[in-house]
Amino acid sequence: MEKVLVINPGATSTKIAIFSGTRRIFLKIIEHGLEDLARYEHVIDQFGYRYNLLLSALADAAIALSDFDAVVGRGGMLQPVESGTYEINRDMIEDLKLASRGEHASNLGALLADKVSGDYGIPSYIVDPVSVDEMDDVARVSGLSDLPRVSLSHALNGKAIARKAARHIGGRYESFNIIVAHLGTGVSISAHRNGRMVDVNNAQEEGPFSSDRCGTVPSYRLAKMCFSGRYSEQEILNKLMGSGGLSSLLGMKDVRKIEELANSGNKDADLALRALTYQIAKEIGALSTVFNGKLDGIAITGGLAHSDRIVKDIVSRVEFLSRVLIFPGEDEMASLALGVLRVLRGEEEPKKYKGTCKIEKPA
Repeated sequence: MEKVLVINPGATSTKIAIFSGTRRIFLKIIEHGLEDLARYEHVIDQFGYRYNLLLSALADAAIALSDFDAVVGRGGMLQPVESGTYEINRDMIEDLKLASRGEHASNLGALLADKVSGDYGIPSYIVDPVSVDEMDDVARVSGLSDLPRVSLSHALNGKAIARKAARHIGGRYESFNIIVAHLGTGVSISAHRNGRMVDVNNAQEEGPFSSDRCGTVPSYRLAKMCFSGRYSEQEILNKLMGSGGLSSLLGMKDVRKIEELANSGNKDADLALRALTYQIAKEIGALSTVFNGKLDGIAITGGLAHSDRIVKDIVSRVEFLSRVLIFPGEDEMASLALGVLRVLRGEEEPKKYKGTCKIEKPA
């Protein structure tokens, strides 16, 4: 049975999992204190710190790294790429170190996996990074030529859930039209047509608002705000991502607490939650036009899918479009492992990252 090591660095933790085939046999979550991370000016500077903790955790569990068939890291903010499983190479490592598309903890995933690969002779991969870009040309166009739409999304979970939804419907992912609504700290809603994610909102700058992100806001008034002299550039950026959404509306971002307030009669909390589900449902409805209404399924996933109220409100607005499937939470570790297993089992060929939008297809 194939043995795969999975490494998933997040903002304040590094998750490590071991899979024997499709079965997870080990999970370790290494928490990183804010005071420890504060010592590093840039995310990339955390590499040595996180790698040593990874080795210590595996040593404490008496796990020998030489026993693995492959290691996979979470993909980071790379240049736009097609969906798939990618061999980690020098172009990828250099792009992640440069961080031209932004700093993010996920950028460390490939670097950590590559280090394991170099030290222990194990093939290393990433799967469906956030920069997966399969958008139709027409979907890229915005109303301002300077600002084309960009595909940055929860591609790993979105693709995995689309495949799972296809199995529930009764066929292959490549055969169906599916909308996936990933409802987490950010909300990304994607349209999957015959195995490609042909449209998706960039959860950092458009679409429905979320717990701490603004989503789409009135652009003219935003421009006036930017040049009002009242805010610095960083303050504006923080308003859009970090202190927007529910945080801006209610001063809190914990959806469970907000739901408790709404259920106890707090009108502001109730309105904010109704607006959240309204915007999500409206985005799903808009994406249904991508398929000319020929939609095979809608999948709702992510942390907010644990909320019966949120799911019920969304379903009530979109169930006329197609069947709705609910997959609460996310399982990025399994999604990463499954991507590598498809390669190890010869079900798909690994792709080679070339940077700047260039993909070398398998021979």
